[in-house]
Amino acid sequence: MTPVVLFRASRGRRQRGVVLLFCLIVLVILLIGGVAVMRSTHTSLASAGNLAFRRDLASQGEQAASNVLTAFKSGVLKTATLSAASIPSANYSAVELTANDQGIPLVLLSSSSSPSGTDFAGSTFSPTASDLAGATSDIAIRYVIDRLCRAAGTASTSTCVYAPSSSNVTGGSSQLPASQRPASTISPVYRLSVRVTGARSTQVFLQTSFTRPE
Repeated sequence: MTPVVLFRASRGRRQRGVVLLFCLIVLVILLIGGVAVMRSTHTSLASAGNLAFRRDLASQGEQAASNVLTAFKSGVLKTATLSAASIPSANYSAVELTANDQGIPLVLLSSSSSPSGTDFAGSTFSPTASDLAGATSDIAIRYVIDRLCRAAGTASTSTCVYAPSSSNVTGGSSQLPASQRPASTISPVYRLSVRVTGARSTQVFLQTSFTRPE
């Protein structure tokens, strides 16, 4: 009887060892899952924070649009004659500025306090207006305005991107009679490009195009 009892006790200890091994495996799996959930939570929180920060910078960048609107309504760009030539002090170029593949003028990508770039005609353009202040001291708003024309002077259908009047939008303009072609005085398209720089050199770029009756 004694050998049989010893045999059964040894078998029981072996079974308890297998259960312990499975428990350890399950604990490791749970630990890995917990770490993954924590990392996912931290990533989500970081993404939400970055999105909120980006939206805040974009909202502050609207100050540039307000300044430009004032300039075109009652300021240095209020008439077609005034906007026929570049005005560096207003960050305005009468000729389309060279841009990167995303359409952002290269002069706006410069980190220098005295940026300089070129326009489509190959001339140098150096905006001199100071950056706009953001809500906090670590936020700066820089912008440039360029007229989408290939030459300075009076806007024309041959040198500018323009918005024709509704009476002229009939298609096939090259085949239309002279009386139905766009008038010589047109409403050129202007482009406003804004760069908002925030904490840790974070940058947000905004861009819009607009026209005005002229």
